[in-house]
Amino acid sequence: MKKIFTERKLKTSTKRSKNREFVIITYLFVGAFIMMMGYFAYFQIFRSEDFINSPYNTRQNTFAEHVVRGEIRSSDGKTLAQTIVEEDGSETRYYPYGSMFAHAVGYDCNGKSGIESFGNFSLLRSHAFFLEQVFHGIQDKKNQGDNVVTTLDYRLQETAYNALGGNRGAVVALEPSTGKIFAMVSKPDFDPNTIGAEWDNIISNTDSENSILVNRVTQGLYPPGSTFKILTTLEYLREHPDYQDYSYECTGNIAMENTEIHCYANAVHGAENLETSFAKSCNTSYANIGLGLNKKKFADLCNDMLFHTDLPISYPSNQSSFVLKESSNTDQVTQMAIGQGETLVTPLHMALITSAIANDGILMRPYVIDHTENYKGIPVKNYKSSTYGSLLTKEEAQKLQGFMSKVVSEGTGSKLSGQSYQAAGKTGSAEFSNNKEESHAWFTGYASTEEKGSIVVTVIVENGGAGSTAAVPIAKQVFDTYFSR
Repeated sequence: MKKIFTERKLKTSTKRSKNREFVIITYLFVGAFIMMMGYFAYFQIFRSEDFINSPYNTRQNTFAEHVVRGEIRSSDGKTLAQTIVEEDGSETRYYPYGSMFAHAVGYDCNGKSGIESFGNFSLLRSHAFFLEQVFHGIQDKKNQGDNVVTTLDYRLQETAYNALGGNRGAVVALEPSTGKIFAMVSKPDFDPNTIGAEWDNIISNTDSENSILVNRVTQGLYPPGSTFKILTTLEYLREHPDYQDYSYECTGNIAMENTEIHCYANAVHGAENLETSFAKSCNTSYANIGLGLNKKKFADLCNDMLFHTDLPISYPSNQSSFVLKESSNTDQVTQMAIGQGETLVTPLHMALITSAIANDGILMRPYVIDHTENYKGIPVKNYKSSTYGSLLTKEEAQKLQGFMSKVVSEGTGSKLSGQSYQAAGKTGSAEFSNNKEESHAWFTGYASTEEKGSIVVTVIVENGGAGSTAAVPIAKQVFDTYFSR
């Protein structure tokens, strides 16, 4: 009897063990199924558009079989790109303002660029009334695609484009409190209306310096010249709480080991403190400052300020770079301190650094699509500003604001003084060849009023000479247009 009971107990135990295994396996499969369904829902809601909108996704091409590509518009209602449909059904992409918005809006021929590329999915979707879509489907007709409304301001874009004139270079304007891009100009440029016919000639030009397809705002890499002194100053402020005690006697040049640093045009600035060194853009003073800085801390600061980092922008962009190590010699340190040597930046990068300073240390993510709407103007999706992060403290930003204001009131940016708005900034003249007389002209700064807030403008004029004479007047025209509204 005891043996029978033991056998029954073993069978029951074995049966329970098998049931337990079955339950565990069932739970595992149910859990896996729930996770798969959860990820599927997450993908459909949050990630599917990113994948569909990828330029590498060939699925987008099938959308064009059923939808007429939508319009791209400026924030002030100008049509920047549209599709003209002929009676025979043929379609032509038309850009009413030709080359003025070439790099910002992009092209839709032999591939895509600009907003035509990263806004492609929205332009090929239709949110027309569903009965209208059904009716068109029955008639085998295409539906009208949605419109992409940008943050670009026609008046500011036109001003920047005309102000840059026949020079090679770039101009970018944005709102520091939101990250909205108001203007983006790059020259040399192209006419997107004729790019198809001219494509072979365009791509046969392998000279990257003259390539008209390069968006110099996001892809142009230049020595920053004296605009880099913004970062040299910030590092000095961090290392020297007694920065107000700094003094230097400028004689126009300074010799160090195997190098000699000259102030622009061999100017002799005389006795200076830190503020006047910055305002007058004194190279010899900043070479002196650079030698006293902690190399590792300076390198860390630059990395924190987005060097060797992909910029948070939808446009293709290049990383800015610098070289500063513990082993860097005197020549390398002094050259970096004044924005020369192996340091390279994009105009957008300088605009973002300036934007963070103007916004009390907080960098907002730059963006150029404000919202999408159907062809009748009914909103579909709104894009909101978002914070990228804090690049510097509010106290540091306010100190730099004071330094940059001195550039306008007492220094190289004096053409911006006495206006209806308060301007601040930093000029630069960046040598780019062995010929010391050849330099790119820089300006990066911001202007503000209580009524209209602030706007950041960054300008580079290739081989333009002094920033004060070539870049500042361009920025002034953009500021004047913005605050005249």
